[in-house]
Amino acid sequence: MKNVTVEENRLQGTLDWQLTRFQFDYPESQQGSPLIRGLRSKVIEGYASRTSVYPGESIDFMVSTNPASKFLVDIYRLGYYDGTGGRHMEQLGPFEGKVQPMPMESIERLRECNWQPSVSLQIPSHWVSGIYVTKLTLDAAQRSQSYMIFVVKQKRRSEILVQVSDLTWQAYNKWPGINSIYDDGTPDLWYEGTNVRVSFDRPYSKYCQIVDSPHSCGSGEFLLWEFPLTFWLESEGYEVTYCSNLDLHSDPDLIKNSKVFISAGHDEYWTDNMYKNASAALEAGVSLLFLSGNAMYHEIIPYQDQEGEIPFRSFARKKRLADEHQLMGASSFGSGYGDWTVVKPEHWVFSGTGMKAGDSIPGLIGWEYHGAPFPEIKDLEILAESDLIGVPNISEGVDANVGGNNGKHGAVIYPGKQDNWVFNAGTIWWPEGLSNPPGHIPAKGDFGCTQGPDPRVQQITRNLLNRCLGKQ
Repeated sequence: MKNVTVEENRLQGTLDWQLTRFQFDYPESQQGSPLIRGLRSKVIEGYASRTSVYPGESIDFMVSTNPASKFLVDIYRLGYYDGTGGRHMEQLGPFEGKVQPMPMESIERLRECNWQPSVSLQIPSHWVSGIYVTKLTLDAAQRSQSYMIFVVKQKRRSEILVQVSDLTWQAYNKWPGINSIYDDGTPDLWYEGTNVRVSFDRPYSKYCQIVDSPHSCGSGEFLLWEFPLTFWLESEGYEVTYCSNLDLHSDPDLIKNSKVFISAGHDEYWTDNMYKNASAALEAGVSLLFLSGNAMYHEIIPYQDQEGEIPFRSFARKKRLADEHQLMGASSFGSGYGDWTVVKPEHWVFSGTGMKAGDSIPGLIGWEYHGAPFPEIKDLEILAESDLIGVPNISEGVDANVGGNNGKHGAVIYPGKQDNWVFNAGTIWWPEGLSNPPGHIPAKGDFGCTQGPDPRVQQITRNLLNRCLGKQ
């Protein structure tokens, strides 16, 4: 059967998908304010009406320009494409832009835009599953740019289904300035209580944690933590499809159509439905690879849009997930940095790496991690373990079943019931070891940074995928 992903990547790529001109707000009255920090690109910004869409379905793009200006829309699919990272799919416009209204803030600090559609697009039937960025460009002297981002999904069977972590992207999105799920209106930088809600009906601002990335404006966290995985998978010739977090919540058949499901990067926010659907897929024979850190840390409550017509357009934090370790094999934690250190080199996962007990991949753990392996899982094996630095005090207020592990990383693996596997790398930065594509900014944090692509990370990932796909 034809490998659609390979065929797609043989087509002409381009570097032009990247932003080259950006303009952010620094209000004169708030210069240097830690609550603003120039996160918003008011001159041109927008959001998509849906997080994911099938070919044949329509998606609306809501765009605001300030001042009113003409703008162009260029749509790109991100992948490998002979190392360029993207393929130009279509140009739309120019369109007449206008200033769209700033929404009032609700009692839950919700900023929910109700902007008029600027562009409507029916997804062509030949567009294959992937991550698509829509580059908005002002048709004016400064030609400032920003992104919108969405997923094209497909119902066909595939080797690998990669889930983007867009619930987490939105949780940390501060647009227009201090309206992430971590903002309660006080000067405290990270609020973790209840009664704060965030909406997909608003643009993504520039990402504001760990790295300063103007290039990320409008793209959530994808270019930072997940793109290196997509770029590498497609360069290796795997057959890949993609979905949103929201699809795992509402469309469980998507995950069951794949042999391997991958959680990538910073996959912190899940619903109870997502947990149940991933567990059911494991029982059905799908392998689960958590190439991520801080995954399944918080459970959320979905809400409809403000008109009460579209499900799951906003959400609020519900509670700390207390049983994520029963699926992932290890518990989810916040900040922690260190080297990914092997403790079981004889395992097939390390075949061809040449690694010995005590060998480390420097700086691969960060900025958030998994640890405290769950030995009650039958045949669970610890593959890597190391002490971390930069770990906050986690000994207080942690559920005893989850366990405060005093800053110790743990990477684990265990078998499913149908020759499938669960692997947990235990770090947000695992994809950093796979590739460094155009437009990506290598990870760094307060206490550590990665060294970039590493052949051992690539070989471990290759071993995992090939075993899960029955290729070895």
